[in-house]
Amino acid sequence: MLDRTLVAKLREIVGDVYFREDKEALVAHSYDGTPMLQSLPDGVIYPKDTDQVAEIMKCLSRYRVPVVSRGSGSNLCGGTVPVQGGVVMVMHRMNRIVEVDPENLTATVQPGIVTAEFISHIESLGLFYPPDPSSMRISTIGGNIAECSGGLRGLKYGTTKDYVLGLEAVLANGEIIRTGGKLMKDVAGYDLTKLLIGSEGTLAIITEAVLKLVPPPKSKKTMLAMYKDLYGAARTVSRIIEAKIIPATLEFMDNPTIRVVDDFAKLGLPRDMEAILLIEQDGDREAVERDMESMRRICESELADRVEVAESREHAEKLLTARRSAFTALARLRPTTILEDATVPRSKIADMVLRINEIAIKHNVSIATFGHAGDGNLHPTATTDARDLDEVRRVEQAFEEIFEAAIELGGTITGEHGVGMVKAPFLEWKIGKSGIEVMRGIKQAFDPYNLLNPGKLFAKETRKRVVIDRG
Repeated sequence: MLDRTLVAKLREIVGDVYFREDKEALVAHSYDGTPMLQSLPDGVIYPKDTDQVAEIMKCLSRYRVPVVSRGSGSNLCGGTVPVQGGVVMVMHRMNRIVEVDPENLTATVQPGIVTAEFISHIESLGLFYPPDPSSMRISTIGGNIAECSGGLRGLKYGTTKDYVLGLEAVLANGEIIRTGGKLMKDVAGYDLTKLLIGSEGTLAIITEAVLKLVPPPKSKKTMLAMYKDLYGAARTVSRIIEAKIIPATLEFMDNPTIRVVDDFAKLGLPRDMEAILLIEQDGDREAVERDMESMRRICESELADRVEVAESREHAEKLLTARRSAFTALARLRPTTILEDATVPRSKIADMVLRINEIAIKHNVSIATFGHAGDGNLHPTATTDARDLDEVRRVEQAFEEIFEAAIELGGTITGEHGVGMVKAPFLEWKIGKSGIEVMRGIKQAFDPYNLLNPGKLFAKETRKRVVIDRG
């Protein structure tokens, strides 16, 4: 329960309409895209600009009230669940494109703008913003920055962190800081811009971002390569990169995913294939044609059963949309869908997929795998039912072993979803005790009273490493 004097001050800052304590608002902001996690906040506030955010934080800091900044809540690591109550700060009113600067190829935006709407506007101006998370139709730019979102184009173009040049942010005490700017070079002190990207709202509240834009590619082509041999698909990925070809998109779907996506998108995909690679290249027309032909030959040399080039841009978009809909398609199967991410070196993709399959069989759970093959980022996805406590326990055990397998193969526990609550017990597996202590020191410097998104990143207890019986 919030202090009534504090509530009065918050209402004075934003107006009565934009501070809510009613049950509907509290429940609506008690969960995010992560299944089986929910916690009610004490209030929900909707600021309109940076000054209001600063004033809100001064008040909350004075009363030592926790705050969770939130976009659309599409994250999958429990990152915006208010586990310690307090106030959820929803950034949707701050949704303007402040400026597009064609001379510097930058855009300055507020955090609440929906990613797809921003990309569409930029493309209408003949420019290109490459980061394209699968949730782009609902996720916000601020959320993308908080989680350092990836996407299908990450192999060639990089992730969100590669396109954020500067930030405006409000600290826990209400002070406003500005980092970077419309600059390609800036080594004045610590790189606070990069530090805030991916910090999951635990260090500051982002209120504005300067984003890098690039010229759009002149040509695109898309093809599907279909394999009855999982290792053939994995070798193809490695050989494409070894041939010094960097595709715009190099995506992977295993057999269970192929079947479900085909049921959903009605594409007539071959259901007897163990793996499909979705490959797209963009750039100058001649280079695209050359690369596509080289990749087709590599696919065939690795015994792809079929290789098909999209007949039109509409056909290509349908294929890409089908891949983006993998999670949606799988979510139709059972009441609860748990989408995870683990990243391994791309040369270990087949090994990782086989380990995932072995682990699923061992624990008698259903797991389909798809993901960004070009950068080794896989998304094992379990379909289950939260009401079946024994099955959920087995799913959790399976994912623990999947995280352990990823690290054993030289990978990491998360490639793009973030740590939040879900991965916090496993973070020490990846970065060690010393790494955790360094992170705690940074958190203390930014947020000494632990008000910003508390309960995330730092687990009360690290999960014990799994001992995997390999037979």
